[in-house]
Amino acid sequence: MIVVSLVIGMGIFRTPVNVAKAVPTPAVFFAAWLGGGLVALCGALTYAEIGSRYPVTGAYYRIFSYCYHPSIAFAVNCLILVSNATSLAGVALIGAEYITKVLFPSAAETQSIEVVIAVLSICIFYGVNLLGLRMSAKTQNVLTIIKIGMILLLILPIFFASGKGITSTHAITNPTLLEYLKAFGVGLVAVSFTYGGYQQTINFGAEVKNPNKFIPRGIFIGIFIIILLYLTINYAYYSVIGFDELKNSRNIAAIMLSHVFGDVAGKIVSILLFLSVLAYVNVLLMSNPRVMFAMSEDGVLPPVFKRKNNRTDALTISLTSFAAACVLIAFWAKEFDEILSFNIFMDCMGMILSAGSIFYLRKRNTQLDKTTEIYTMKLYPLYPLVFIAAYTFVAISIVVDKPWSAIAGLGVLSAFILIYFLTRRKIISVER
Repeated sequence: MIVVSLVIGMGIFRTPVNVAKAVPTPAVFFAAWLGGGLVALCGALTYAEIGSRYPVTGAYYRIFSYCYHPSIAFAVNCLILVSNATSLAGVALIGAEYITKVLFPSAAETQSIEVVIAVLSICIFYGVNLLGLRMSAKTQNVLTIIKIGMILLLILPIFFASGKGITSTHAITNPTLLEYLKAFGVGLVAVSFTYGGYQQTINFGAEVKNPNKFIPRGIFIGIFIIILLYLTINYAYYSVIGFDELKNSRNIAAIMLSHVFGDVAGKIVSILLFLSVLAYVNVLLMSNPRVMFAMSEDGVLPPVFKRKNNRTDALTISLTSFAAACVLIAFWAKEFDEILSFNIFMDCMGMILSAGSIFYLRKRNTQLDKTTEIYTMKLYPLYPLVFIAAYTFVAISIVVDKPWSAIAGLGVLSAFILIYFLTRRKIISVER
């Protein structure tokens, strides 16, 4: 349940469009989703062993300082926060795309409206989280139930599909192997966004009884469920909407249901999906300020990020900083497509470095290898090598397809490294 709940978010309501645009045939479309699932399996097993060998709370954020130079730890941890803020802004824009079609059906230009709605969503749940954890937790319960219902609802049209996708699709004439490879890589960028989240399994490795038995079982079953759901939902999109139309659509969940049940059903789904999106917005506004609090406790961020409201226990400075970053990114990117490559490129850097820590941990605590107290993956080092190679391939695909997104990501990483050394020099001069 942890694996499934960490991975299934809101990307499945939007990223199939990006994948369909990138690939020449339906076969490559489904291969990208299957390949992304296998990469997720390799990653989840790698992170499970990392969490088992490094059993600390919030291990995904602390593993960098344990295995790498402090400047890398500071820069990557800050990069992850920026990536999470980017992900929140992107998902808020997904919800805005859906609800704008309901509120302003005749509007010719909707981009500015979508940005305003996305920013308002962030501001509203910033206010909810300022009221304290109890209020944000109750809100999250309601919104999560709506999200689960939405995912189940999306599978229904399969039973009413007319096979439109199969009859209306056509392949690009004679694409070369290099074109196939490039298309697969670009498609995998969007797939990676949708499969993300399993890396958080690193935080639970030390709390599972009989880890050698239950961690791999939980991960295999969890990833299998996710792959099955994603392939099923994408087959529903393909069968009901059609591959050609899928390439040029945005609010695909509403389009799919309106094809089968009429326009009213599409509008209802758009409203429900917008509410589902708010669940993701709220949970990131709940969790990331607490990460910033932990980083402040460890001295990675300044002490001011530990400041709390005495009445509500809300982390006022951390929450405000994170929410402000989300709003700025939403204004800067304006569209989900612009956010996607930037977000995944930053994720690639964090994923490659965090997964690479398994080699250091294996070397550092070899005495644990023969015990049953930790989980040790089979076929080592195959899983981490496949995972690192896959994310390197995704990063290269972004460099080729969206070079400015890659440059922006590298610029953000370099800026954080520079900030580390500048602040470190200042601290040393004060101590002297």
